[in-house]
Amino acid sequence: MGDLFAGQSTPAIGFQVQVRPEQLQGPNRVPVLRWSRARVRAGDFPGPPDSTSEWRIRVIQNMYPALSRQLDFTDGESDGGSTAMPGFGFHDVVIESPAHRVHLEDNSPAEIADVLLAYSQRIEQIREFDSIKYVQVFKNHGASAGASMSHPHSQIMALPVIPSTVSARLNSMKEYFVQTGNCCVCQVKRDDLLIDESSHFMSVAPFASTFPFEIWVVPRDHSSHFHVLDLEKALDLAGLLKLILIKMSLQLKDPPYNLMLHTAPLQVDSSDLPFTHWFIQIVPQLTQTGGFELGTGCYINPVFPEDAAKVLREVRVPNQL
Repeated sequence: MGDLFAGQSTPAIGFQVQVRPEQLQGPNRVPVLRWSRARVRAGDFPGPPDSTSEWRIRVIQNMYPALSRQLDFTDGESDGGSTAMPGFGFHDVVIESPAHRVHLEDNSPAEIADVLLAYSQRIEQIREFDSIKYVQVFKNHGASAGASMSHPHSQIMALPVIPSTVSARLNSMKEYFVQTGNCCVCQVKRDDLLIDESSHFMSVAPFASTFPFEIWVVPRDHSSHFHVLDLEKALDLAGLLKLILIKMSLQLKDPPYNLMLHTAPLQVDSSDLPFTHWFIQIVPQLTQTGGFELGTGCYINPVFPEDAAKVLREVRVPNQL
């Protein structure tokens, strides 16, 4: 498809996004478009026209987007079992602070809560587009984790499909629910895997951790959609997230990491709500993925999650918040 945005899938590997060659150049700067806190129209980026005006958070369209909102959405064309479709969707950048080289955990809980609420509000806007099926929020910290610039930022990608990895996760959650009658994420708390907890959330090392020192931050009460997060819970989540990021930075010497928000599809059926439970996954980049992992989907984790949880639980944070 030349230099057009395109999404392609085959029966063997599932859906993937194929980006334009221009994206490989990597962004060095972003356009001056603003997000006005508590007021954003879907697909729009209003804000004060004066570039020197004070601001706290900006949500802008990625200068090198992997998806384009300018394309018309179609179901795609099939050819011998493979499918190609225009790369319609949204690809936003959330600029978390006006300060350069400030890590997310350097902010106050109130400032981190603003970032979380920006995610929530943007998802709410994107829900107005019936063609969007899934929204992925993620943060790459450090060049080896995929960050192309050092200014603190995260990204939001809204897709016209439910990715195969997400479908597999939902099917696994459903299977557990059918077998036990319980939500599998509600069951993750174990004393030996618990790192820290707050009024509404807990951080754990998951029982079958894919990566060393992998961390999940999970709502204590069952909740399918992240975008229903309110101010009280955003502040509570922000405090716990700040704490766990500080602990990870201290113990692992500020490692590059990926942070992913796993939430329910936007148009999930009501019958699926009892087993879909959102959570945040944090993966410090401490090992490399090799041929065995790529070929099998099985991962070799050199650190027992119980040991990782104990180490992080015991990290002492001076003046932690």
